[in-house]
Amino acid sequence: MHNFMSVVFLLVLAALSSQTCLGVKYEPNWSSIDSRPLPAWYDDVKIGMFINWGVYSVPSYHDEWFWYWWKGPKPIPSVVKLMEQFYPPTFTYADFAAEFKAEFYDPLKWVDIIKSSGAKPFKLHSDNFSGQAVTYKNSDQQW
Repeated sequence: MHNFMSVVFLLVLAALSSQTCLGVKYEPNWSSIDSRPLPAWYDDVKIGMFINWGVYSVPSYHDEWFWYWWKGPKPIPSVVKLMEQFYPPTFTYADFAAEFKAEFYDPLKWVDIIKSSGAKPFKLHSDNFSGQAVTYKNSDQQW
């Protein structure tokens, strides 16, 4: 785990320092944003990987917008039915957090799989609109 986190830290540091070292400042408008050069590897990339992983993985039903499809303005009947069938009426979305164990989490294996797939870029998205981050820092926890 330590090696994986070290690699992630170095990649983030490299990305941030490349912008800082170049002294490039972009403005919040399309003209400025579109003027950014693409990375040299970009045209050779065939596939990228974006993994959403959070408490919505507990019911493992529909997608990462599970809460929205359950309690939002336009609920999806199959999502509502699942909740009615398998969870008590007082159950809330935040209650899924206690069931989010990640017992099969193996970041080094993930790195091997991602590398062998040839996917570039890769991003693990660990916080969605629900506000529950997949970290253990007290400042990130909202429930």
